[in-house]
Parts: sequence; structure tokens; C-alpha cells
Amino acid sequence: MSSPFVLAACAEMLWNDRPMSWRLARLTEMGFEVGIWNSPNHDLAMLEKSGARFSSMTGYLRGRLADDAGADELLATAAEAIAVGKRLNVARLNLHGTGLGDRGLPVTPCETVTGAMWLKARDTLERIADLAETHGVTFMIENLNLPVDHPGVPFALAKDTLALVSSINRPGLKLNLDLYHAQIGEGNLIELCRACQPWIGEVQVADVPGRMEPGTGEINYAGVARALKAMGYRGTVCMEAFASGDAEAALEAFRTAFTV
Repeated sequence: MSSPFVLAACAEMLWNDRPMSWRLARLTEMGFEVGIWNSPNHDLAMLEKSGARFSSMTGYLRGRLADDAGADELLATAAEAIAVGKRLNVARLNLHGTGLGDRGLPVTPCETVTGAMWLKARDTLERIADLAETHGVTFMIENLNLPVDHPGVPFALAKDTLALVSSINRPGLKLNLDLYHAQIGEGNLIELCRACQPWIGEVQVADVPGRMEPGTGEINYAGVARALKAMGYRGTVCMEAFASGDAEAALEAFRTAFTV
């Protein structure tokens, strides 16, 4: 029995004692596509020659959604990411409400999101959708959690990213629906998947608490997988998680949870 989804794993979070080239090779051998974060952290020639299929990578280097200077910087660095993404044949380019620095903390924290900021964020994402259409690529905006990992990030909740993407409703802009973050911030994951389903570009998973593989925490990922299959989702599911022990055992636990 095989998974109805395309399964991927984040290479940044597994086998941290091994070089990236080894991680890419092993994930490919095990039948997984690969997610990476910031491309400047890697040897692009090595990534290009690795033979890995890249499901996603960060689609900007700096910038913010909700102010003029930040939006211009986001668009400029997104254009740089497009060039790298095309070189590596990356499927989707990932965005956040603001640039993230050390330990995932926002470069420009925001405690209150105003109505004017919402309008500016929507305008910025329209410009991103224009860029995507021009270059034939897909951008996603990822929901994050505020209480544990990313305090101060604007437009962090899945209800926020859904509101923005659904209002724009263009093929080059999708949701990166991260269920680890959503469980911490909102819960009700199956209904959230159902609401987001028309705009999902990718689903990312890790268990809660601990951000480790499915089966280590409170989320019934087998139930989530059955629901995603029933609602017709056949896209990518990426394990963006640490391994609780052996990385290959963690990947097999993930594969099992999403083989339904």
C-alpha cells in the first residue's frame, strides 16, 4: 500500500551530524522529496547535482508584508529566490508575514496588526502573485505559532493566511498549511484542512509538543491523513520535524501515518 500523497521531509532538521549532500542522498533513496530553508546557507552546485526533488524552499531573503519598504525588499529578494528555485527545480517558494532571524524570531516584531497593515499585506501578496504568474512559479505563505516558536510574527495564524490567500485567489499564491503550528495556535485540524483545502500548496507536519515525528505527541495524524484523502487532497505532505531518536525510524513513522 502506498501513500496517496507526495511525501517530503525537511533536510534541515534530520541527521544534523551529517553533511547536507548525504542527507539529500538518503532522503532520495528512501523515496522522499526534500524541503530546505534559506538557499544562501547551502552550496547551490551541490544541491543542483544531488538528484533530489525539492518540494519547497524559503522564497525570500528579507522583507515584510505590511509596510512599503518591507514589501519592496520582500519582492526584490523573492525575485532572487525565483532564480535559485528555477535552477533547482523547486516546486514551491515559501513566505512569512515578516523575515525570521535567529531561532525563528521575527526581525521586525509586531504586537498589533492594524487594518492598514492588512490592506498593505494583501497588496504585497497581489504583487507576489503577479511575480509568480510572470515567472511560472508558485509561492506559499506559511502559518506559524505565536506562543512557542514565533512570537511577534504578524499574520501568523492559519485563519490569517487563509483570509489573505482566499481573498486574492490566484493560482500562483497558495497556503503552506503547517499543522504543527496550527495545533498550537488554533487546533481543530481536520476542519481547518477542510476550510483551507482549495488553496493548499503543501501540508507540513510535526507532532505536539516537541516538534518531532507523528506518533510522539497528541495529534492523531492517521486520522488527519484519512480526512485529507477523503476531501480529495493529493498534494505534498512534508515532515518538518526533528527525530525523537533514529531519523530513519522517524521517517518511517511519518510514512506509515500518511499511508491510508
